[in-house]
Amino acid sequence: MVLLTEFTAVPETTLIEGVVVSIVGYLIVFVALVVLYYFFDRLSKIINWQIKYKLKRQGKLNAKDKTRDFSVPGEVSAAISLALYMATELHDDESNVLTIKKVSRVYSPWSSKIYGIRSLNR
Repeated sequence: MVLLTEFTAVPETTLIEGVVVSIVGYLIVFVALVVLYYFFDRLSKIINWQIKYKLKRQGKLNAKDKTRDFSVPGEVSAAISLALYMATELHDDESNVLTIKKVSRVYSPWSSKIYGIRSLNR
């Protein structure tokens, strides 16, 4: 009788290395997600600051506009993206009609039943 422990005997160092690799992998993914979150969070503030700086340099920024938020609301972004999608939709309306052409050659070895019959030599 073969015992199951003979097949599952794994050195302890292999198990420890597997745990370490798993923990390091999870930490890398978690840190990358946190970095991406802060990057995208700060990106909108940087773009807003650049717009205010550009308007201030051109002399178009009033005193009351210094506290104004120049970001675009989500509804406006959705409307713009829908309009772009509808404008760039280049597919033609198809008629959805299938055309089946009859083959002039009716004989084919694939449809021949004679090759399926066994010839028995008695």
